[in-house]
Amino acid sequence: MNALVPLPVLLPLLAAGSELVLGTRYPRAQRIVGVVVLTAVLGLSLTLLVAADSRGPIVMHLGDFAPPLGITLVADRLSALMLTVSAAVTLCVLVYSVGQGMADREEQSPLAVFHPAYMVLVAGVSCTFLAGDLVNLYVGFEIMLVASFVLLTLGGTAARLRAGATYVLVSLVSSMVFFTAVALTYAAAGTVNLAQLAVRLAELPIGVRTLLEATLLTVFAVKAAVFPLAAWLPDSYPTTPAPVTAVFAGLLTKVGVYCVLRTETLLFPGNRLGDLLLVAALASLVVGVLGAVAQTDLKRVLSFVLISHIGYMIFGIGIGSRAGLGGAIVYVVHHITVQTALFLVAGLIERRTGTTELTRVGGLAAAVPALAALFLLPALNLAGIPPMSGFIGKLELLRAGVADAGVLAYVLVGAASLTSLLTLYVMAKVWNLAFWRAAPAGAAEGGTVLEEPDTDDSGPDSDGDAEDVVRRPAPAGQAVTATLSGRAITVTTTTDRLPRTMTWATAALVLLSLAYTVLGDPFTAVTGRAADELLERSPYIEAVLGQ
Repeated sequence: MNALVPLPVLLPLLAAGSELVLGTRYPRAQRIVGVVVLTAVLGLSLTLLVAADSRGPIVMHLGDFAPPLGITLVADRLSALMLTVSAAVTLCVLVYSVGQGMADREEQSPLAVFHPAYMVLVAGVSCTFLAGDLVNLYVGFEIMLVASFVLLTLGGTAARLRAGATYVLVSLVSSMVFFTAVALTYAAAGTVNLAQLAVRLAELPIGVRTLLEATLLTVFAVKAAVFPLAAWLPDSYPTTPAPVTAVFAGLLTKVGVYCVLRTETLLFPGNRLGDLLLVAALASLVVGVLGAVAQTDLKRVLSFVLISHIGYMIFGIGIGSRAGLGGAIVYVVHHITVQTALFLVAGLIERRTGTTELTRVGGLAAAVPALAALFLLPALNLAGIPPMSGFIGKLELLRAGVADAGVLAYVLVGAASLTSLLTLYVMAKVWNLAFWRAAPAGAAEGGTVLEEPDTDDSGPDSDGDAEDVVRRPAPAGQAVTATLSGRAITVTTTTDRLPRTMTWATAALVLLSLAYTVLGDPFTAVTGRAADELLERSPYIEAVLGQ
């Protein structure tokens, strides 16, 4: 069983290399490799979850080098659960991207980069969840950063390059801080292995421990988009293609939350900075949801809602009790699935109408009832309507806050309740504008131009302005002729019917989010046992150190 632990990292990396070799010559084989590998990763993750839940943490020392010399990978209940959910989500997003035909539009590129970059991203996520030391945690973040920059800038348009530059700049700064934190930790404790640090950090002066904890929290707060370190997110995500936005918003921010969970329970028990986390949670909840209320573009609405609901997870971690951590884990799993599904729905809306600007769309409930259902179910789930999984997670967090009985905890209980109501208002606003009301005058009745114009980039006037041309709504199923820099170009549009593959991939995520409700008792039981294991700490330490 221990030999299975590295495979969720190794298989996607091997797939990325294979897909680079296949390139644009064998696009179908490239897609098949990706889907098969992610299906295998999902199966492996489920196996590790069952084994970790029944037998305790599963440890793999690569090369059989014991800590602190070797690389240690650990699959306990929390990491195996996160692996399983991330594998399911990334598989659905990959199938969605195949339906959208993203890779089919890369003939002008020297390499078909989407699928390899996506596999590298998956490998980085898996490495982060399984890392048993700070160095490999850092490596996992850097793997994700490299792949993220490629995916954010697909197409090379000016808007995407600007968004990618912002994202990379913020990520590079946080990586420098992370590297500094790793160096300081090693200097203070003589190791970077998490299990050894759990023992040695307790022997350090309180000031040194607080400095290390605050530095690591700052890094992970940037990754998780915790306010006030979340200003980069609303401008970075909405410009990217729907599959990229979905996996970034749904999954990558939760990698940061996972790291906060892991370090606050394993390395820095006692919840010394719990009040600071509660203040950050309060700010995220309120500022994020108020930002969402003010937006009229669906992608930006969802981006601000994402920032807001990160606050729920930080709320549970800040409480630090068994109920708080269990509620945070429930909400992380729920939010990964629901947020990803909503961004995929936004992509379907953009494909159908040519825009995600809510003031320019309408009548979708009558025109595309299936699309309306795909939005409504996760939207209600996100708002926390009983008995859905969003309600289950929020209820556990509210109970934890009331049980804590602190003034700040009570303030968070009120803010969390208000945020839930405002989220419902935001989702109702989106529903009324995009689905329920009649289409506004001048709204596109067909699809949107999705293909890149076939232009010669060697011309002197080639300045990347094609984005402004090909993003305009246009009647579906027709060729559109436009003028770009004095040259006539012809692009094609989508059809009225939504692609089945994209629709079914989105539906699979919606059904997965509903499965958390149907299987509520076993689901919350697993998250509860994961919270117990985090608080106990000894199973992790003993499994790694062999004590």
